[in-house]
Amino acid sequence: MSRWRYFARRVVLSVPVLFFGITVVFLLIYAGPIDPVSAILGQQYTPSAAARIRRNLGLNQPLWQRYIGFMMDVATGNLGQSWVIKPGQPAFQVIWNFAPRTIWLGFWSVLIAIFIGIPLGFYAGLNPNTGGDYLASFGGIVWRAMPNFWLAVILVSLLSQSEQIARVIGLQFSWSSWLVTTDVVTPPNLRFFSDPLGAIRSPQQWWIIPGSDGSFLAALKQIIPAAVVLGSASMGNEMRIGRTAVLETINSKYVETAKAKGLSSRVIVWKHVFRNALIPLVPIITGEAFLLLGGSVLVEYVFAINGIGWLFFQAVRQGDLPLAGALMVLFIIVLVSINILQDLLYTIIDPRVGYDRE
Repeated sequence: MSRWRYFARRVVLSVPVLFFGITVVFLLIYAGPIDPVSAILGQQYTPSAAARIRRNLGLNQPLWQRYIGFMMDVATGNLGQSWVIKPGQPAFQVIWNFAPRTIWLGFWSVLIAIFIGIPLGFYAGLNPNTGGDYLASFGGIVWRAMPNFWLAVILVSLLSQSEQIARVIGLQFSWSSWLVTTDVVTPPNLRFFSDPLGAIRSPQQWWIIPGSDGSFLAALKQIIPAAVVLGSASMGNEMRIGRTAVLETINSKYVETAKAKGLSSRVIVWKHVFRNALIPLVPIITGEAFLLLGGSVLVEYVFAINGIGWLFFQAVRQGDLPLAGALMVLFIIVLVSINILQDLLYTIIDPRVGYDRE
């Protein structure tokens, strides 16, 4: 079997996984312990009002009939309407209003984890038993061990008191007024996303004028502390695994053969060591990318990001089942898509993928 046939097979197998996951979501919503009618009515609950809402929402229909309608709605992109948080508003529209903040947070978290963790891990692996190796390894262990919620609280406290701390050591610095005047704990203003072409035509609106409200620089400053917290554990994990992968690759037979052929160190590192050391990192990067893009409820709460993680928590707490179900369906689709991306990366990086072995 060729590797591209193997990849196509993996894509086809993802369909029943997606079907099973959405089925579980339906059972959790409509066969779970939460009564949506009680959540909607609250203290105004009466038997007549409850019966009317059940009839309007179709909750009096048999479970199998609701299941067929639910699957057809998902297949057509209809994720229902919010019952409690935004009554009558389509769930997709509610999610879209909160998604940019989580995407902005996840994007920078992934970049921090990849472009800091992997290079440091490769540097430590290429220079074993040196001061840089010990420092990078120790830093990776520390970052990996620190809980996100603890680091978030500590960082918020330090940034909130940055002016007082700087005054004690004889400096003039305040995080709230550095580069751009922003609050430490505040949702990022992503207004520059609403007119990207206009921002390109008039860059002074979002980059040259750093103090403008809703600028790129302001949004970046507002999200960087939370991104550092969310990407810290992944950064330490990728650093540690990257170091181990490089050490194993350097001691492999094909690297020794390349050295015996007289290839330069640069060619050996970039053509043989780097590419093969990426193979064990692929599942780590893709697996953690889902967690980062999904956001962290605690991190979003501490930094007041108010993204998808916060929205999911509120939907479950308030019994907004269609909105919670739409978010779970979205998470399943993202997870399956990331698994497909992982298989694609495996197919590109490792030419041995898909070939049967005796």
